[in-house]
Amino acid sequence: MKTDIIKKRLIVLVMLLGMINSYAQISKAEIIATGLTCSMCSNAINKQLKAMPEVEKVMIDLNNNTFVVNIKKNSVITPQQLKANIEKTGFFVGSMILTMDVDNLQQKDNTSFKNESGTYVFVDAKEKAANGTLRLKVLNSGFVTKKEYKQSAKMLSKYLALDAQEGTYFVKTI
Repeated sequence: MKTDIIKKRLIVLVMLLGMINSYAQISKAEIIATGLTCSMCSNAINKQLKAMPEVEKVMIDLNNNTFVVNIKKNSVITPQQLKANIEKTGFFVGSMILTMDVDNLQQKDNTSFKNESGTYVFVDAKEKAANGTLRLKVLNSGFVTKKEYKQSAKMLSKYLALDAQEGTYFVKTI
C-alpha cells in the first residue's frame, strides 16, 4: 500500500518537473548578422525570418545589423532554425541572444536545462535561481563571430564532450 502511494507521488513529481522544463520557451531572439553591406541584404534576412511560421514580428536596426525576432506564443523554435534561415540568405550569425521566460530555474556552471527547443548548458555561471525573463547568449561555434569563439575556446574546452550532441547550446547569462 505504501509503495503504491510513493510510486504515485514520484510519477506526479516527474510530470511536474517535465512541465517546468517545457515552460522555458524562447520568446525573443536578438541576432546580429555579419557580412551585410546594404539595406537590401537586411531586407533579404528580414523576409526569410518573417516567412518562418513561428515568427510573430521582426524589427531591424540597420546601424548595428541587429534583428529582433519576436516568437509567437506557444511556438517552438530552435536557435539552429534561426541560424539556418539567416544562412539561407548567404549571411552569418555574429551574435545570438535568446530571451526566455523561466520559472524556478537554477543556474550554476555546467548545469543544464532542457525544453522543446534544445538543451541549454550554463557556462561560467554563478549559482543562483532565475524567475521571470532570462537573457542567454549562445556561445556555440556559428552563433558568435569566429574571433569571439576562438577567444572563448579555452573556457569552452571543458564542455566540448557535450558539443557533439545536436540541439545542445552553451549559454551565458546576460
